[in-house]
Amino acid sequence: MWYVYILLCSNGDFYKGCTNNIERRFAQHQNAEVISTKDYLPVTLISYTTFRNQQKAYAYEKYLKSGSGRAFLNKHLI
Repeated sequence: MWYVYILLCSNGDFYKGCTNNIERRFAQHQNAEVISTKDYLPVTLISYTTFRNQQKAYAYEKYLKSGSGRAFLNKHLI
């Protein structure tokens, strides 16, 4: 399974990512092992969506990072 997840960072920004192991990846974020979020700890897991297909998961992550995806995120996911 593949997961697209959304984290709330301590500065109020949202981080969007994709992984096939949500528990391991969240632990990496919490342990300051991810460059993009290490300066914004603690992070909170807000939402995740599960996919069977890796390509669809990455496409959804890319969409959430787009302008219309950010609008969707703000209206429906957070």
